[in-house]
Amino acid sequence: MLSYALRRSLIVLITLVAASAIVFAVLEIVPGDPARLMLGMNATEDAVQALRQQMGLDQSVAVRYVAWIGGMLTGDFGRSYTYAVPVIDLVRERLVVSLPLAAMALVLSTAIAIPVGVFSAARRGTAADTGVMAATQLGIAIPNFWFAILLVYLFAITLRLVPAGGFPGWQGGVWPALSALILPAIALALPQAAILSRVTRSALLDVLGEDYIRTARAKGLPSGLVLRRHALRNALIPVLTILGLQFSFLLAGTIIIENVFYLPGLGRLVFQAITQRDLIVVESVVVLLVATVVIVNFLVDLAYAWADPRLRRR
Repeated sequence: MLSYALRRSLIVLITLVAASAIVFAVLEIVPGDPARLMLGMNATEDAVQALRQQMGLDQSVAVRYVAWIGGMLTGDFGRSYTYAVPVIDLVRERLVVSLPLAAMALVLSTAIAIPVGVFSAARRGTAADTGVMAATQLGIAIPNFWFAILLVYLFAITLRLVPAGGFPGWQGGVWPALSALILPAIALALPQAAILSRVTRSALLDVLGEDYIRTARAKGLPSGLVLRRHALRNALIPVLTILGLQFSFLLAGTIIIENVFYLPGLGRLVFQAITQRDLIVVESVVVLLVATVVIVNFLVDLAYAWADPRLRRR
């Protein structure tokens, strides 16, 4: 187990280094001078050069990359030139919105998908199974921002049950904050629930064809008990894979949803930083989100190896 963990750790390290280099390189080749764009086209050349020096843009690409990576390793993500505060402070402020939002969406997605997948697998080939699969296909095909707009129109504008957007902050009370996250969480959860329910159904159908399932049925165990106790538990490995990937996606992929609902989360921070050409914020936040995805996948791999010793030899 230790050697497997060390091999996976090395892969994680290589992936993070490659991802940081790609993110840095992509932002370097974006046309335009960030200093001039931030100051405006009417800024004097002296002011532009002073800002370039302050931002470190007068140094070579290699020096800036090494300095940036070294700072991140020590917890110094740099200083935002737009907000004039350390980037790490911005990340902390926005995580209190994005992290609960991603967690709520993941819980909703799981609570919807697993019962739906079990229901569909237990009725394979019936009209109910066909209807469920058609609904999940529709959920996959429709973008989450379209769901978001429909939810706002129905529950916020027409029924006036929850706010249409904005975030009051946790200091204003738990329920007002949670109510502001309900619609965004549902909009994020529905497409993910459609994917997860199809994975659950497929995994269950594979397990239901195994010999030990036929043996359990031959012993006279009720179908529901066989499905829950024997089939579902052994079908959870691919489901856990998707859950790990979904949490990473929900945390990193909220840019559109947070802008639809005007939520001050990491996604909206990245969007604002891009429009303002605040490169240090874009670089740092994107690499943090990539690191989150990689680390979650690493933890899922370790959970696999713990559950199935055969995987440790790969």
